[in-house]
Amino acid sequence: MSARRLASEFDDAAASPGLLLWRVTNAWQAAQRAALAPFDLTHVQFVLLASLTWLDSDRAVTQRELAELAGTDPMMTSQVLRALETKGLVVRGPHPHDARARALAVTDAGAELANRANAAVEATDHDYFGRLGDDVAGFADALRRLDGLRSSSRHPEPR
Repeated sequence: MSARRLASEFDDAAASPGLLLWRVTNAWQAAQRAALAPFDLTHVQFVLLASLTWLDSDRAVTQRELAELAGTDPMMTSQVLRALETKGLVVRGPHPHDARARALAVTDAGAELANRANAAVEATDHDYFGRLGDDVAGFADALRRLDGLRSSSRHPEPR
């Protein structure tokens, strides 16, 4: 094999699950960016706003809880929350039980925007993944298995 040729187990790049996931993810993200543009939200802003709207209840939600649900880096989560707070979509206040934590809440405007944007995101998902037909549920199951690997690698089982 030539030193200039990539050493790979795959004869065809389209046989690589990692490359396929990369390509599909990029195409799906482009579709989501287009769906979210009218709402002046980036995809990560939407994910955090929608996740917080999902979690928001009578109890205080922490940044750590939000980052864990969304699968985002805690430092990036903090930066994005500041942007959402500046837009008047989220408020961050003192946590009632933990002086080190901030209590997060969605404003009425934030909840209304999250719900309108979520309708567009779900419609985009339906269009994008609809090409799988009856395989959508199986695809979602496979993604949950892979997501479980990510979760278990961050929180290994005690021995």
